[in-house]
Amino acid sequence: MVGLLGLGVAGAATPDECHALARHGRRAEAHACYQSLSATADHYFRAEGYWGLEMYQDANEQFREAVAQDDRKALYRVRWGLLMHERFNNKDAEQLFEEALERDPKNAQACLGLALVSADGWDSKAVKWAAKALDLDPKLVEAHELMADLALEDSNREEALKQADAALRLSGEALDALAIHAAVEVLSDRSPDAWLAKIRQVNPACGQGDAIIAHHLLLNYRFEDAVAYYRKALELDPQLWSARSALGVNLMRLGQEEEARRQLEMSYANGYRNVATADSLTLLDSYKNFVTSRDAVRTRDGDTSGQEIVLKLHKKEAELLRPYFEAVAQRAMATYEKKYQMTLPGPVQVEVYPDHEDFAVRTMGMPGLGAEGVTFGEVVAMDSPSGHKPGEFHWAATLWHEMSHVYILTATHSRVPRWFTEGLAVHEETDVSPEWGDRVTPDILLALRDKKLLPVVELDRGFVRPDYPAQVLVSYFQAGRICDFIQSRWGDSKLLDMVHSFAERRSTPEAIQQNLGMSPEDFDKQFQAWLYAGLGKTAAGFDEWHKSLKALAASAKAGNYDDVIKESDAVRRMYPQYVDEANAYEFLAEAYLAKGEKRGAAEALTGYEKAGGHSPRTLKELATLEEELGEPKEAAATLDRINYIDPIDEELHRRLGALWLAQENYPGAVREYAAVVAMHPLDAASAQFSLAQAYFAAGQREKAQEHVLASLEAAPGFRPAQKLLLQLQDSAKR
Repeated sequence: MVGLLGLGVAGAATPDECHALARHGRRAEAHACYQSLSATADHYFRAEGYWGLEMYQDANEQFREAVAQDDRKALYRVRWGLLMHERFNNKDAEQLFEEALERDPKNAQACLGLALVSADGWDSKAVKWAAKALDLDPKLVEAHELMADLALEDSNREEALKQADAALRLSGEALDALAIHAAVEVLSDRSPDAWLAKIRQVNPACGQGDAIIAHHLLLNYRFEDAVAYYRKALELDPQLWSARSALGVNLMRLGQEEEARRQLEMSYANGYRNVATADSLTLLDSYKNFVTSRDAVRTRDGDTSGQEIVLKLHKKEAELLRPYFEAVAQRAMATYEKKYQMTLPGPVQVEVYPDHEDFAVRTMGMPGLGAEGVTFGEVVAMDSPSGHKPGEFHWAATLWHEMSHVYILTATHSRVPRWFTEGLAVHEETDVSPEWGDRVTPDILLALRDKKLLPVVELDRGFVRPDYPAQVLVSYFQAGRICDFIQSRWGDSKLLDMVHSFAERRSTPEAIQQNLGMSPEDFDKQFQAWLYAGLGKTAAGFDEWHKSLKALAASAKAGNYDDVIKESDAVRRMYPQYVDEANAYEFLAEAYLAKGEKRGAAEALTGYEKAGGHSPRTLKELATLEEELGEPKEAAATLDRINYIDPIDEELHRRLGALWLAQENYPGAVREYAAVVAMHPLDAASAQFSLAQAYFAAGQREKAQEHVLASLEAAPGFRPAQKLLLQLQDSAKR
């Protein structure tokens, strides 16, 4: 092959010949072949040669020259687009594929390229583009392989094997198709060795098959198994940088940060600098700004259970948030340990990110995960409330949701279908508090109205590659309501029985038949009848409700408060779950306040609160009304609800601390005033003094003295603190 070097196009090897050598693992010969291409006078051949030699910038320039020389040749743009796709530039890749189709509308390879770009973004168009490629060229092996991969991502194993077999009938060397067969075996807890052996026969050093298996294990929550297969891939091909990067990212997900950094740095140093690699390294660098605490989990009797919570918080908010996050995590673990009748094998690590982009790095490459929280085995990553506008994020519900995943993934050895673990976690949010559960949004109502729910056996697909913008949200809702339905019809025990069935490797149809005594089809009919009995009228009347709400808003804006009071009840009854912007509850409260009727306003806002309204501003308004109406306990309870939504609020903690101190809830007062101190307020003296008062009332004199001295250090002439110090000294003499 070395003799090919320096030859012109006529005497050089072709790109296909070089690719064949590479595909068979004949690296030295492939290298020489690509060198021969790079030495030709033809820009396209040179581009392919440089690409094979991993000289990507040179390849890019040669593709540019080739296109400039022959603008009508679609092949050049297709291959250039595939280079861009491989080198993490899908934007330019998509444009090049589209330009290729403009020049050749029947170019199957260009359609395949668009399918690959769409697949990277978990876009349902991937299937459509791949299908179009096969319509244009039914013998396009790579399109069948992609269709197989997409089907397996959608948990459709039958279709995945069908497409893989179609590829193998066209080429016995369809390595990705062989890998799909191997992946199905692993996902079914069978040995993949026969299929992996076939891959080795084609290419003894091919690690991509193991990497494909690892990818599908990840999508099925089997993170540790995925790491093992990425390691196998790298044993075969240490230069498979995509697998090395993925290994690093997933070691991070399992909390193994030291080795994760090594793998990611090695990938980056060797030119594999995709977004996941670069951003994960940046995130690892940021961990120096986090502090970690450990806390033993306590049972409801106050004893330690042997479990441990590891809490990782950004140092700028750790002191403030730790008591609240620890309390919810403690409560969740104690609840789930009893409910699911199990203990975890190790500690649970909870990472809380004030920057949503840092959290997004943790979820990169994983479809259908929660927008604010994600679970990787016994590691939970989630947003901090400081990363959201007040009211748009209920952090406590998110943590409760993710803690359910920790237990269910452990109980089932990660063999649980996505729809069930997500549905059960959504169900648990509402079970702990109706105010915490996901609200029925307009998008969900429209999906119900338009009959867009999926059969239960296909529900996983709604999380992975949605067909319409709101489908992931709708799938969470549907899965949650399925678990609500099972509980309401058969009781909590059946939900636990379902968990045990999935642990025994049962499929969704088998688990439903085994535990509920019916086929999935019958289950769908009964579930939807139950669901529509509760929400069908609301969904059908959506347009009428929307029209009525607009009229109510117009009346409120015009100050026609009598009309608002008269009309709002009807609007609320049409869609009582609507508590987003411009809702009937707040319009009604505003009208009552304008007429000086505080009781009516308070009742309206209590309805908002019970329906799951999360606006801190509105809840504070309710608390003020409750105080003015002589209901301090109700006011304190309302303000405490805000702690689960937006604890980054000094005024909230001062108000709640004062209410609880007056009600002799001294632990609560200490916690709230400690939160004020943790926020480093401008008025540090009064914050420290209030905390000292709470400790003094609680009988903790040493703590009280510590904080009263801190108050006097901030303001030596602060008379209330001086007086309290004297009280402390006097009490110490008695």
